[in-house]
Amino acid sequence: MSIYKHTYRAYTGKVTPTWARIFALSRYGLAEAWSTKFTTVLFVICLIPLVGFLFTIYLSNNPAARLLMGNAGSRVFAIDGHFFLNVLTTQSWMAMALASWIAPRLITLDLVDNALPILLSHPISRFGYVLGKYAALFTTLSTVTWIPCLLLFAYQGYVSPVPWAANNVRIAAGMLAGAVIWIALLSLLGLALSSWVKWRVVATGVIFAAILVPAGVGAIVTGVLRTKWGFLLNVPVMMTSLWDRMLGVQSRMDDMAQLPTAAIVTMLALACCLSILMLNARIRAREVVRG
Repeated sequence: MSIYKHTYRAYTGKVTPTWARIFALSRYGLAEAWSTKFTTVLFVICLIPLVGFLFTIYLSNNPAARLLMGNAGSRVFAIDGHFFLNVLTTQSWMAMALASWIAPRLITLDLVDNALPILLSHPISRFGYVLGKYAALFTTLSTVTWIPCLLLFAYQGYVSPVPWAANNVRIAAGMLAGAVIWIALLSLLGLALSSWVKWRVVATGVIFAAILVPAGVGAIVTGVLRTKWGFLLNVPVMMTSLWDRMLGVQSRMDDMAQLPTAAIVTMLALACCLSILMLNARIRAREVVRG
């Protein structure tokens, strides 16, 4: 039958809900991020410290191990807020390394290949596009931060000979909230910086620099001017102070150097807002044609 004799009609089948369309972007984003062996190797490296923490919890609740260690065992194998703070801190910096590698793979290729006009010509908004990529990165980072942290907390509550979990719920809540805040910041910052850098390797370095360079500047300002407000440029210091308060752990910093919680939250919120503005300026359904 000739083509012109065919009768065409509009699609009348079931349409995917608008809220579910972003999961297609998340699914393909995860597939692209995990398409290289280096991602798998890096993910395994991020899980290695958890083996040591798990072994420490096991020894802490093993009477024979504590007996062999004597008085030193109570200090070395103490499972408290400080222990889970070390777990959260270690896994958070592992997540930073993972985010710096995965974030450029999620968004840089779409920009380099001019794929955004094609993607946004589908029934997907700019917000949906960013949210889909954000969900893919957030999910990946969750697997090395708050999920294993809470699993370690549950294991400690299970093997402890005395009721422990019910008396330390604040530690679990603090780890969850602290990890989610850190992942949200990393995800937005990673996607924003990756959207402005076309080379993936360079984008990875820029993400590290965005965290470490201001930290060095803040340390210089603090040392030269003898003021604690320079720490507002130091993301590691701000996050450590915030995690201390969330887990109810006494800070190792001097009281004079402590930053107000409101100031820390304000700076983190400003960093997230700046990242959103960068994404809004870069994610556009247009293509520049040079004649």
